[in-house]
Amino acid sequence: MSYEIRNAKPEEFKAVGRLMTQVYSQLEGFPKPTEQPMYYKMLENVGDFTNKPVTEILIAASSEGRIDGAVVYFGDMQYYGSGGTATKEKNAAGFRLLAVNPDARGLGLGKLLTIKCIEKAKEMKLGQVVIHTTKTMQTAWAMYENIGFKRSEDLDFMQGELPVFGFRLKL
Repeated sequence: MSYEIRNAKPEEFKAVGRLMTQVYSQLEGFPKPTEQPMYYKMLENVGDFTNKPVTEILIAASSEGRIDGAVVYFGDMQYYGSGGTATKEKNAAGFRLLAVNPDARGLGLGKLLTIKCIEKAKEMKLGQVVIHTTKTMQTAWAMYENIGFKRSEDLDFMQGELPVFGFRLKL
């Protein structure tokens, strides 16, 4: 099966929100919808991010049209919307909410989406890409480090009881 990495269409935003909600709610050790209802409401309404300038939802769409991966790309960190200091980063892009359908794991979709975000930041001539992850996302954590992201403790923050860890990739 082949995949295309492209911008989500507005009519696909709800499906992207469902995918993100499914993926994040099933992560072992990650807060559940009952523990952080506002976070999951944000996931369900992920399309709202595209109302911000230079913010896009990228998807991995199968040749059959199924959305098996998604991420939100921010070409300007002031719209990133995380805790901590990341929204004050200058000359930087970021991405959040990377999700891959459990049935499509191991196909490299997370890496393809990550690389597309890096390419977008390079096209914008930005100096770095900022991301966050958690200990519950060990597969993603290892992938980011293999691509070249470096831990940046100055970007760390707490999301309720959940420690969130910052990373940077210098371009």
